[in-house]
Amino acid sequence: MTSTKSTPPLTAVSHLLSFTLVVGGGSGLLHEWWGWLRFMGFVRFLVPDGYEVYGYVVMVVLGLAVGAAGDAIGGRSRR
Repeated sequence: MTSTKSTPPLTAVSHLLSFTLVVGGGSGLLHEWWGWLRFMGFVRFLVPDGYEVYGYVVMVVLGLAVGAAGDAIGGRSRR
């Protein structure tokens, strides 16, 4: 059987953005704290010099918020 469930485009984009922010922020924190795991190195250009830890924490929190908003939008359209 095939599923007819489709994800709205805005929900899919919000999930992709959420994943990028959470994983990028988490890998940035690991790199700042232990000096390894530069998985998504491009996110370092989004953080000002001298505020790396704060910037990566903000990225993780913002990613979680975007993911929750995407779930809320997706849940509303399924009704």
